[in-house]
Amino acid sequence: MTFEPRGEAALPRTPERNRSWRSLLLPAMVAFAVLIALGTWQIERKAWKEALIASLTQRLAVPPQALPATKDWGKLDRANDEYRRVKFTASLDNAREALVFAAASAFRPDVTSPGYWVFTPARRVGNADDGVAVIDGVVIVNRGFVPDARRDPQSRVQGQIAETIEITGALRWPDDRHWFTPADDPAHNLWFTRDPAAIAAAKGLDAKAVTVAPFYIEQEAPTPPGGLPQPGKLVVALPDNHLQYALTWYGLAAVLAAVFGFWAATAGRPPGPAYRA
Repeated sequence: MTFEPRGEAALPRTPERNRSWRSLLLPAMVAFAVLIALGTWQIERKAWKEALIASLTQRLAVPPQALPATKDWGKLDRANDEYRRVKFTASLDNAREALVFAAASAFRPDVTSPGYWVFTPARRVGNADDGVAVIDGVVIVNRGFVPDARRDPQSRVQGQIAETIEITGALRWPDDRHWFTPADDPAHNLWFTRDPAAIAAAKGLDAKAVTVAPFYIEQEAPTPPGGLPQPGKLVVALPDNHLQYALTWYGLAAVLAAVFGFWAATAGRPPGPAYRA
C-alpha cells in the first residue's frame, strides 16, 4: 500500500492564513485593552471601597454628638457628615408614620426577612430663651424594621411612644432613585425610596411652616416597648470582591493574548500534506 500526496491539498495557503489573523489583530487588541481596563477599574474600585469602609467604620465608632441646631442643618453635607452619630430630644408624630419597603441591607445584617422600615416625623424639642420647651424643626426618623405581618400600627401599639424621648442614631441622606425603582404609593402609605422631603410633604408637613431636615436619622436607640419597630446600630458589612473581579478580567486578557498569539504563530505555517490510500 502506498500513500501519495493529494495535489489539490498541497497548494500553499500561507498568504490567505496570514491575512486572516492580521485582519483580526485590531479587534483582538481592542478586546485585550478593554479587559485590562476593566481589571484596572476593579483595582481602583477596591481602593475606593477600602477607603469607604475605613471612613464609615471610623464615623460609626465615634460617640454620638448633639444634633446641630436647626439653623445649621443646611451646612451639613453628605460627603462629610453621613453616618455620623447624633442624639437629640424629640416627640414622635406617630400618626404620620410612613412605611418604606425593606430589603436586605449591608448595614443591618440583623434584618433578614422582607418587611418595612418605619419612618416617623420627630418634632425636635428645644428651649426658648425663657427656658420653655418649643418645637425646633422636624427630623424624619427611621425607627427600625417591622415584618410584613406587623405593618399595621395597631399590631404594635406598645411601640407608639407618646412621650418625649432622646433619640440616638446616624445621619443619613435620601436614596437615589434608579430606573427600576418602583414608584412610591403615598395613597397606600408605601414607599420604595428613603426620601425625607417627599415623605414630609406627603404627610402634610408644610416646609414653610416648619423646618424639615434634608437628612433622616437611622435610629439605634432607644428600643421601644414590645421591640417594634426594631432599631439597630449600623454595621459596616459592605462586600469587597473587587480583587476577585480584577483577577478575572486580567485572567481573561491573559487567555486572549495566549490563544491569539498561538494562532498567529502557527497561521503562517503551510498545512501538512494530505494522503490518500
